[in-house]
Amino acid sequence: MKQRSRLRWLSLLAALILVVAACGDDADPTTTQGTTAAPTTAAPGTTAATTAAPATTAAPDTTAASTEPIKIGMLTDLTSTFTPWGVNVRDGMRLAVQEINDAGGVGGRMLELVEQDSENDADIGADRFERLVEDGVVAVGGPISSGVGAPVAAVAEQAEVPLFLVKSGTDAALTADSRYTFRTCLPAAPMVAAPVLQYAQAQGMTKVGVIVADYAWGQAVKAAVENTFAGSGVDIGEVQVAPVPPTTDFTPFVRAVADAGAEMIVATGHPPGNAAIVTLSADLAGNVPVTGAWTPPDLAVGGLQDLAIDRYSDFGCADYFSDDYQDLARRYLAFSDNKFMSDDAVAAYAIVNMVAEAVGAVGDDPKAVAEYIHANSFESPGHAYTLRWTEWGELAEATPVFTIITAGPAPDGVNEAGEWWFDLLVQADPLEPYRP
Repeated sequence: MKQRSRLRWLSLLAALILVVAACGDDADPTTTQGTTAAPTTAAPGTTAATTAAPATTAAPDTTAASTEPIKIGMLTDLTSTFTPWGVNVRDGMRLAVQEINDAGGVGGRMLELVEQDSENDADIGADRFERLVEDGVVAVGGPISSGVGAPVAAVAEQAEVPLFLVKSGTDAALTADSRYTFRTCLPAAPMVAAPVLQYAQAQGMTKVGVIVADYAWGQAVKAAVENTFAGSGVDIGEVQVAPVPPTTDFTPFVRAVADAGAEMIVATGHPPGNAAIVTLSADLAGNVPVTGAWTPPDLAVGGLQDLAIDRYSDFGCADYFSDDYQDLARRYLAFSDNKFMSDDAVAAYAIVNMVAEAVGAVGDDPKAVAEYIHANSFESPGHAYTLRWTEWGELAEATPVFTIITAGPAPDGVNEAGEWWFDLLVQADPLEPYRP
């Protein structure tokens, strides 16, 4: 039986004592050093009452406790395709580091966030992960794209250093032998079609159109939709496989699913084409919902404006309706230059807190940290479901939320990007973990 830890108490404690400052560029863009307050005995992360045997790794000998900072690595896209996702990851991790340090650190040791830009490039990502390992990090979080996540995961497994993927959904990121790679927000691509089918069936839909991109993620979503919808009674017709912009004219693809009578258009498999598909579908398919690709909501709405209202739907790992998300979002917006706290930031915040708790419990050996993460489950502020993993690092009980953009208004202080907000369409039943 797994232990269950709760990250919420740290957030509440930190919120009372934190004096937030606007987050600006550091003089050194690759390292964020925590504040150097005098060491205290405050515990990291969340420590709840345990109901099972402790993690298999023994607690470290504290007779000669180290005062060196605990280094946590961040590896995400800060200058390329997925920058809007990446800056949310960065600021979510930075906020957690600051809150933990302001609360006294981990047994008096400060956290230090060591930052690297993957540039959405597989080779660069792998190289910079190795740099982080050389810098002495206990774990790394942040990869977004599938093209970076899979090769970096292979390096993490070889180095035996925990890696937390945020939105790298490729099924190739995990193997049956993976023990150091963990998903945190986006499940494996074969799992993402289940919430779509659940919603379609709940609404009595009989026809759904699907448009995917002609690259790895799109093809993976295509296979997931075809497998999940088979025998369901909901017809997906011919899946439209479209090239990647900027040269793509989506008119024939949207017209094809509209002519087939689609009551919903699934564009989850074509992240670059979401805005164009939503725009064209308003004329060609009428007022049908279009599913997005786990995109930061402010980015999607910013490009679509009024076309998003009551039409653009998307998935996420954040529970935007919960009090703890909204409390966390207010702190985040006071800390960050971002206008909205996406689920990328929520997952990143959880990563730092989980790693800090693990270090507090078993020490700063990366192997021990990985064992602790596997042996426990975690509740984190604003996260839509319990973070717990299979033996190979897949999310064991993911229940993504499926929302649609509405005119709002948003709750006070949680959306500086506009008045728009969300309606909950469905929260998925627990997804069956993908087994490599």
